[in-house]
Amino acid sequence: MGIWGHDLLVPRSLNRPQAFFATVRRMPKVLFIAAHRPDRSPSQRYRFEQFVPYWERHGYTFHYASLISAEDDKKFYSPGNLVAKASIFFKSRQRRAEHVRMAKDFDLVLVQREAFMTGSTQYERALAATGKPFIYDFDDAIWHMDVSDGNRKLRWLKDPGKTAKIIRSATWVIAGNDYLADHARQYNPHVEVIPTVIDTDKYVVRPRDATDGRVVIGWTGSHTTVNHLKQVLPMLYALYEQWGDRILFRVISDREFVAPGLPVENVRWSSAREVEDLADIDIGIMPLPDNEWSRGKCGFKGLQYMGMAKAVVLSRVGVNTTIVTDNVNGFLAGSQAEWIDKLGQLIADADLRERSGRAARITVEERYSVKAWRDRYLELFRSLIK
Repeated sequence: MGIWGHDLLVPRSLNRPQAFFATVRRMPKVLFIAAHRPDRSPSQRYRFEQFVPYWERHGYTFHYASLISAEDDKKFYSPGNLVAKASIFFKSRQRRAEHVRMAKDFDLVLVQREAFMTGSTQYERALAATGKPFIYDFDDAIWHMDVSDGNRKLRWLKDPGKTAKIIRSATWVIAGNDYLADHARQYNPHVEVIPTVIDTDKYVVRPRDATDGRVVIGWTGSHTTVNHLKQVLPMLYALYEQWGDRILFRVISDREFVAPGLPVENVRWSSAREVEDLADIDIGIMPLPDNEWSRGKCGFKGLQYMGMAKAVVLSRVGVNTTIVTDNVNGFLAGSQAEWIDKLGQLIADADLRERSGRAARITVEERYSVKAWRDRYLELFRSLIK
């Protein structure tokens, strides 16, 4: 059975029960260990879930071993609720223990970021002890302390050093960029980079809806990353002072972005409408602080814009400098003056936006798409299962 309960389709040629069961035995089974249910976490969705239909067509079956239910989600990530969180903690321990027991029936185990929300690595060690090939995938500099706003008082339960221990336990490590891979290679020689990628059959070039002629500058992200946008508010105000009603800011997020005096259009984020909501921007921006955490980011916001052939301006930080060649398939900026200058060039020149966007789309298709990487995963799965 597939990850979302797909029925197993039996080829018509397999009329004999023995042939059917022989085929079933040959279908490799993968246990995916993650915190969240399907379609909840961007990291899981773009680093694993979007590949699953293709992998299933190539004979793999998957079981999704998550911890936090939809019912528990709001309690777990909101401030307080300590009694409810304690209940979620003990339920999660029971679930993970069951997942470890299940692992012996699978051909391959893939852990995304961590098996459990505390500093313990007992479940990763137990999974490794089963002898099953164990892939560890991570896409952030999670060896630096990062705790959600709702759980800051529980940060003492976390141990950033657990990342190195998990890496040591793994058969193979997949890192989202070179910065993360360099860190992983200190603890395990079997490391490779697979970037976070875009499904170019979903992220397609779409015509903009009719507008009032204003150039729309867009940003997308959750409340956990909105501080990056707040940090460049002085730049946004300065840009608006220069261009006035020729520009509009569109913020696609799970929280409203408040900036008095700025023309901001807030759009409630929805996974179902993600592509449609990005279609109506002209320029996508991705401001980041220049720090260790940002250097571990995988440039995904920029890739979303670029996959839809939008012009982009990204902070000159980390993997962004690998994704974007300045003034070719996008623009890189550091200082406020540089941001204002490069955004100004794109605001003033529709042809430049179009050329840059076309080049951005080609970059995604060739280097940062599901199609470019889906077979590499299959090669890795096969080699480890052998």
